[in-house]
Amino acid sequence: MSNAAPCYHCGNPVPAAAPWTITLDEETHPLCCPGCEAVAHAIVDGGLESYYRYRTELPERPDERQAAKADTWSVFDDPGLQAQFVHPDGDEGNVKATLAIEGITCAACAWLIEHRLNALKGIASSAVNLTHHRLRVSWDPQQLKLSQLLAELAAIGYDAQPYEPDQAQARMQHEERMNVRRLIIAAVGMMQVMMFSIPIYVSGPGEISDDFYALFHWLSFALATPVVFFSAQPFFRNALRDLRTGVLGMDVPVSLAIGGAYLASSYAVLFNVGEVYFDSVAMFTFFLLFARYVEGRARRRSGHSGNALSGVLPISATRLESDGSERILPASELAPGDRVLIKPGHGVPADGMIEEGESSLDESMLTGEYLPVTRRVGDRITGGSQNMENPLVIRVTHAGRDARVAGIVDLTDRAFASRPRLAQMAARMAHLFVLRLLLVTACVTIAWWFIDPSRMLWVLLSVLVVTCPCALALATPAALTAGHGQLRKRGVLITRADAMETLSNVTRVIFDKTGTLTRGEMHLTQTQPFGELTAERARAIAAALEAHSEHPIARAFRPFRDATLQAKDIHSHTGQGLEGNLNGARWRLGKPRFAIDSAMDSAVDGVITAPAKGQWLLLSENGAPRAWFGLHDGVREDAASTIAALQALGLSVELLSGDTEDAVESLADQLNIAIWRAGTSPEGKLARMKELQAAGETVVMIGDGINDVPVLAGADVAIAMNGATDLARTRADAVLLSPRLMRIFEAIEISRATRRIMRQNMIWSVCYNVSALPLAAMGLVPPWLAAIGMSLSSLVVVGNALRLSRWRAQPAPTLGTSTPVTA
Repeated sequence: MSNAAPCYHCGNPVPAAAPWTITLDEETHPLCCPGCEAVAHAIVDGGLESYYRYRTELPERPDERQAAKADTWSVFDDPGLQAQFVHPDGDEGNVKATLAIEGITCAACAWLIEHRLNALKGIASSAVNLTHHRLRVSWDPQQLKLSQLLAELAAIGYDAQPYEPDQAQARMQHEERMNVRRLIIAAVGMMQVMMFSIPIYVSGPGEISDDFYALFHWLSFALATPVVFFSAQPFFRNALRDLRTGVLGMDVPVSLAIGGAYLASSYAVLFNVGEVYFDSVAMFTFFLLFARYVEGRARRRSGHSGNALSGVLPISATRLESDGSERILPASELAPGDRVLIKPGHGVPADGMIEEGESSLDESMLTGEYLPVTRRVGDRITGGSQNMENPLVIRVTHAGRDARVAGIVDLTDRAFASRPRLAQMAARMAHLFVLRLLLVTACVTIAWWFIDPSRMLWVLLSVLVVTCPCALALATPAALTAGHGQLRKRGVLITRADAMETLSNVTRVIFDKTGTLTRGEMHLTQTQPFGELTAERARAIAAALEAHSEHPIARAFRPFRDATLQAKDIHSHTGQGLEGNLNGARWRLGKPRFAIDSAMDSAVDGVITAPAKGQWLLLSENGAPRAWFGLHDGVREDAASTIAALQALGLSVELLSGDTEDAVESLADQLNIAIWRAGTSPEGKLARMKELQAAGETVVMIGDGINDVPVLAGADVAIAMNGATDLARTRADAVLLSPRLMRIFEAIEISRATRRIMRQNMIWSVCYNVSALPLAAMGLVPPWLAAIGMSLSSLVVVGNALRLSRWRAQPAPTLGTSTPVTA
């Protein structure tokens, strides 16, 4: 080791084959550990490379504790270990992981982590879930190792490890216990210090002897010390981190106030000169801890359903082997195609299709609907549901991370990790406010030095305390968390944070027809063949063409499948129909003009018109008509009431469908939708969307199929139905987990209430700080009153946001009425 090159940052020996380096002035220098690499890159990337040119001595290692973790971080580069929590992300070779982060306290922490990581070469994206303290990160493993990523986080003061629900829950419980202990110590200290301070305040000159005066001060000093060094410890730790990273948060003025008052009071007691402020120190610490404790409890409670989804899948499952025997194994080992027995009272361990049995299932965890639903043979069931009555045997279709509940957790993380524009503006305001506050405090301190030096210190403390931007920093996160929680309870999953803000400004709602306003459960009601073709044969041919389709129409023909008929070269024409080869002939099934060759239109004008009103498909052989099929799809039970409720809010409602004019007109009349278009292709739907947006409309699109993907992608807010295709769900800004359309009306109402409360909180926070600052600067607010005012302002913001948690849906309005919103 004696011949090893020294670390360019700290001078310690560099291990053999160490991968850590820093390039400066086109020269590459070796580094000894990820900690030194993180700090060195932070210095150089921050434009401070002159530090290395002019330094006179080597610094200490950036963090000996972090250096000791280097071997631990290297373990996470093992492919076998990464297989458990690192997963492919897209087609570009990137991978993604979710990490549990320790030390996050506010939106500034999230901004710092994202800003630092996104500057790393190889990072594709990073987003912090502020509510659950999780980080979703995507990176190129060829350019960046996971150990380097963990080291970078540790270098800026945040320890991270792979997110595991059980461990994460244990860490959060430990953190909550410590917060309670700190709060208790602060409360006891505050009460006792006040007990010794009150006699001093109320007594007249000479009523208390010098000995008792000194005794009360020494007792206050002893009681305030554990409050400062234990209860207030998080404030100092976070302030030091903010100073190191250059991103000033609310903990900087808090720490200056607590630390300054404690040191000044300690000096006064030790040397018997000046005033003491131990009561203000203890009171400020208690009220601030109490406000943060209430805010934290509210945030965790509102996000509880999201956390619960992480553990909703049962740990074990009963798999049926090929010989009929039962084997209990971890649910994580299930694979598509396995047959699983689900006994009454047990949870469904994976997504699948029922092969045997009929039972009621509780799907409330996923949909928000608390009434059990009956499922029978052929029905699909979702992992995480609870079997209520009879045993079921299912064939697994999606297990583990491919299960729907895992996708919901992923979408939830994506929503919480991003923040709407109003929240980002609040975070920037809080950061800039701290900078201005420190400048104003310095000016006030200088002014009082000349006015009255004896009052300078407590005026300084009052300014720092009363204007602490706690309420400003909490204004938007508290409201967003409560709003997300309310939507999640109702089975509405927001997958993009800006969707809530946009949804509150919507002016027009556009519905697709099949599978959206209707149930998407097509039933074949009539068959009218031509010539010698029998109805049974016509249905079998249509079923062969639809055999591999997932469209609702295809499900209507499944009961008529004939194993002896196999169509080949099947091609689907979006919005028109499909075609394929069968017994040497070219068959088409779909809209009449599609099914019949254009060259034969003149010869078939008499049969191209559907037999009656409704939804009809035409089957053709080599361009000649062979049979009409009449289909029926029932309207959703709450479709009419939902349309009426949306119209009562003043929203325009429109129906765009690719179905026939008769079918669309009939449904529009039934639901009282004045604006509708039939026979609209996906391109036509998108063109209509662009036309409305160009006219200044904010448009919400609700759809469910692959043909809706283009218009969903183009909408201001896209909402996918509960039975939507995977592609439609990934393109949507919100997903309905419940089959009830009325959830759309409720989502708009909740979004409006959330926006209103966010604005109320912002206005309150700004007005409070603007009005409190001059009063404190003029010496009219003592430190103890400043502590109460700051804490009350934070509690007002949190309490206002908690009103969303008590939001109750109003009765659905009818046309011509309006509905007051409770928020």
